[in-house]
Parts: sequence; structure tokens; C-alpha cells
Amino acid sequence: MASVVEYKGLKAGYHCGYCDSEEGKVSCGMWAHSMTVQDYQDLIDRGWRRSGKYVYKPVMNQTCCPQYTIRCRPLQFQPSKSHKKVLKKMLKFLAKGEISKGNYEDDPMEPTMEDTVAGDFGLINKLDIQCDLKTLSGDLTESFDSEEKKKGKSPKKGESNEFIQSQDIEEKLGSGEPSHPVKMPMAPKPGKGADLSKPPCRKAKEIRKERKRLKLMQQNPAGEPEGFQAQGEPPSLFPPKANKSNQPKSLEDLIFESLPENASHKLEVRVVRSSPPSSQFKATFQESYQVYKRYQMVIHKDPPDKPTVSQFTRFLCSSPLEAENPPNGPDCGYGSFHQQYWLDGRIIAVGVIDILPYCVSSVYLYYDPDYSFLSLGVYSALREIAFTRQLHQKTSQLSYYYMGFYIHSCPKMKYKGQYRPSDLLCPETYVWVPIEQCLPSLENSKYCRFNRDPEAVDEGRSKDPDRLQVFYKKAIMPYGVYKKQQKDPGEEAAVLQYARLVGQTCSERMLLFRN
Repeated sequence: MASVVEYKGLKAGYHCGYCDSEEGKVSCGMWAHSMTVQDYQDLIDRGWRRSGKYVYKPVMNQTCCPQYTIRCRPLQFQPSKSHKKVLKKMLKFLAKGEISKGNYEDDPMEPTMEDTVAGDFGLINKLDIQCDLKTLSGDLTESFDSEEKKKGKSPKKGESNEFIQSQDIEEKLGSGEPSHPVKMPMAPKPGKGADLSKPPCRKAKEIRKERKRLKLMQQNPAGEPEGFQAQGEPPSLFPPKANKSNQPKSLEDLIFESLPENASHKLEVRVVRSSPPSSQFKATFQESYQVYKRYQMVIHKDPPDKPTVSQFTRFLCSSPLEAENPPNGPDCGYGSFHQQYWLDGRIIAVGVIDILPYCVSSVYLYYDPDYSFLSLGVYSALREIAFTRQLHQKTSQLSYYYMGFYIHSCPKMKYKGQYRPSDLLCPETYVWVPIEQCLPSLENSKYCRFNRDPEAVDEGRSKDPDRLQVFYKKAIMPYGVYKKQQKDPGEEAAVLQYARLVGQTCSERMLLFRN
């Protein structure tokens, strides 16, 4: 199955959900009628991102709020004190039903679908999929049907692709997470920058524990400081029990701490394939939608008639990603999933994610506002990091957690930088640079090239546009052949812009639809 995309070009001068500028946002976009997971992996490694079936790339040196792709390195991740606090709060709630008093942070604001796509859904032409409940599994329209029959392969393992993870089962890690539009509640307090070096206020007991830990580390000079691992992977995600007294608790220890038999609540995380929709996804669709609707109305102040079934479907259920189940891949396969958080038999939160060849990519999180006190944005992000580590055990190249976009110029979006170690993508050469090296530059300028080598260029750039693949009148041909048939002078500029943005490899693999 090849990816089939329809390039829509540059869109400038529209509303930005980050800084509220009426016409500061600039991006390029395309409709993905279908897409392989490898093509999407390569595109997000060039700064693209999807919202439903629309795939877009901010024009970084022009847009009002440059959006840098950010990825966390889960294998070296150690939870911070504030992360541990959220995990302990959840355990207390599950064990004893205790609800922490005091303020809890709101989820940071990320734009809604309308901000992200900025009305581009209005550009849907006759080729685009009409998404409503009846056509959840709707395929490409007639112009692609014959192409699909030749190439399309849907996985047979559909029903076995569901994971159910119970809070007290240590063998299976789960996750559910945020990113695209709304994410982890880690925003700094208003008026303050995210000072990552400054510890929060702590109780005397915590300070004593910290001193004890430091003393142990001095006795063990090889021990890494908390929050960072040097190079390479930890020898094991689940170290032998004997060592545990000398080490800070791992993320898994904190998430899967055993609960008493008479625990007040039961939490489980179920990973269900959303595209094509599995039977479990279909069975829970209405309940999941109702959580989304409440979330949009309470958190984003949407009027009751705005979060419709069709909006929910095309934004968070429809995906261009083709499901793939190779033998060396994760048990659940690659593609698009919903991670449902079930508390005492009902859904309280849903993380929308894509599982790709090298990463888990976070798309969105929505939750029941009644459970805001559990800091579900942070909790689900930590579950997703643990989930990535679990997938890595079987599929070794899958070792990153993509958190969407980092926006340094938007105070509410800087919280993603608190999941360390992490890297930002250089917008000119598409290499990954540790975030610590990027932050000083971002303090001086919204737009930065992070690659410090002035001679470095984009190695994946389009070098031979004539080899770009075009899908025209149900035939596939190189652009070099196609352009000889064209009279439209604007055609070449659009195709070359597309080639430059997707790079040579994707331009030769993906089919650019022209009509």
C-alpha cells in the first residue's frame, strides 16, 4: 500500500490558538488519503504533524509562534519530583479514595482542531472522506477504489490487538496521553518562566529522603544523577529486586505499586485500535465521545452544539495511517490507537496516539473534567513514556516518545520541556539537538536554527524532483513524465514546494494526487 496525498499548498494569515493573533499563523498542508507508518515517521522527522487526515507543517521562519517538534528519550527518562507527586496522588486515590486538597494545574492550552487546521476542512473536495458514525471505517472514494483493491491489506489480527492493563499487573504497562491539542498540565504559574532548575517547596521528610539518596550516590560514584542517564540504555527496565534499596524508584515501580486488596478504586488502561476501528473501539465509541464533548465544553468552553460526533470522528478517530502488523513489530501493531483510562468500569480519559516504527507519537488527550484533580495530563504522559519503554523491549528501534510541538514563545506550552532528556528538531537541517542547547537561543529569538554547524544542510532534501511519484488519472508516473502533459504554469511551483517540504525519500515513495 502506498501513501496517497493531495498537496494543498501554503496557507497564511489565519488565527493562532497560541498567541491569539488573528492572522499570524502560516503553514503548509496536505490531505492524506492513506499513509504508511514509515512515511509518517519520516514526515514528523521533518516537522510535519497530523490532525485527523490533514497533515501540516508550520512555516517556521514566518509563523507567529514557531512550533518545534519535540521528542523525549524514555530509556533515559527519570520522573522529576513533580511527576512523582502526580503518580503518588493517583496511588493514594486508588488505594484509599483520597482526593488531594489544594490547587492543581489546569491543562495547558493547545489549539482546538479549528485552530490547527484553520478552516482547511472546508477545502474537502469530492475525494475526501465524509466522516460520520456510519462511515467510521470509510475507505477512499471511488477514484481510489481500484487502486486500493490491488494494494490494500487489512490486518487479520484486528481483534487480538487490544491491550487491557490493570493497575496492579506489572507485566503489562499501559499508556494514554496528550499532545496535539490538549496536553499535560505542567504549565508554570502565570508570570513565571519555567525555571527547570529550581526545586518546588518540599516537606522535611522529602528533604531527609533526598539527603539519604545523595549519600548513597556518593557511596556509588557510578550512579547517575536523577533525571539523566549518560549514554546508552539502562541495562534493564526492571532491575533485580536486590538493587532497589540503593536506587530511586523507577517509573514502572511508581506506576504499578501494588494496591491493597480492599482498594477504593480500580484503574485499567485499554489500548484499542481506532483506525480501522476494532470491535472494542466501536462498542465504546459513544461513551468515549461523551467524555470528549464534556471536556470540550468545560475545558475549552465550546458551546454544546459544537463538539459534534462528526467533528470528533474526523479530528480524533479518522487517521490516514494504514494498520501494519509485522512479526517483529509491537504486539498491538503499528497505526492509530485510543488509550482508554477506565476507572471502576467507566472511561474517564482517552489518550489518542500513533505507534510508528521509531516512536509513540502523542496526538491529543481528553478527560472527564470531574477528574481534573488527578492531573490526568501529566499522569497519562508518564503512562505513555512507560508504554514506549514496554514496546521497546520487543521492538528495539521503537525508543522515542514524540510530544508534538514545543512552543517556547507560549508560556503555557513550555511544560513539554520538563520531560527530560528531550530533543528539539532543527527547522533547517532536521537533526535532533538536546533541548538544553536550544533554550538559550530561544530566549533571544522565536525562530532558531539549532544545528551549530554553519556548513550543515538538509541531507534529506529533494535533489531530483523528476523522480517524485504522481498519481494522475488512476496511473502512477514520475513527475518528469507528468510535467510534459501539463500546461498550467502554477503547477510546477506547487509540486517543487511539496518536494522540498517532504524530502527526496518521501517524494519517491508517496503518490502525489493530481486531478
